[in-house]
Amino acid sequence: MRRDSIFYALFRQSPNLLFELLEDPPGQSQQYRFESVAVKEPRFEIDGVFLPPEADPPGTVFFAEVQMQKDERLYERMFGESMLYFYRNREYYSDWQAVVIYPSRSTEQSNSHPYRSLINSDQVHRVYLDELGSMEELPLGIAAMVLTITAESRNTGKSKNAS
Repeated sequence: MRRDSIFYALFRQSPNLLFELLEDPPGQSQQYRFESVAVKEPRFEIDGVFLPPEADPPGTVFFAEVQMQKDERLYERMFGESMLYFYRNREYYSDWQAVVIYPSRSTEQSNSHPYRSLINSDQVHRVYLDELGSMEELPLGIAAMVLTITAESRNTGKSKNAS
């Protein structure tokens, strides 16, 4: 939970950070704004919704999920939340994409077979922080994201050594 608030603060301050993680960011990525959204019935909480600039024609909405612990129902929840939000706000957006940020591949849901067409599409981007490269070479905001997993692994190592 503590990491969610760190990512929330990073995205709130600099929404463009999400798009720095993508190979092909939207053309107006600097104009997106970040919001944390609750979708009711049932109550879903989307980690981040990146709203495109208000324009004609409507733009693409981006959903962000920061997943630092293994969740074997992540894709069920994430696609349910995202599709419900998109359904209820369809008139405002022309398309959707989702970005899932993991500390490493080992944190990803094991059985993703039912969602393979979505996961392997150009609409879903999986980012593994431990594969982004050397922190010294990364943009500052991205390095801050990687630092969250580096600091956690150091703290875990310290607590094991203290036992």
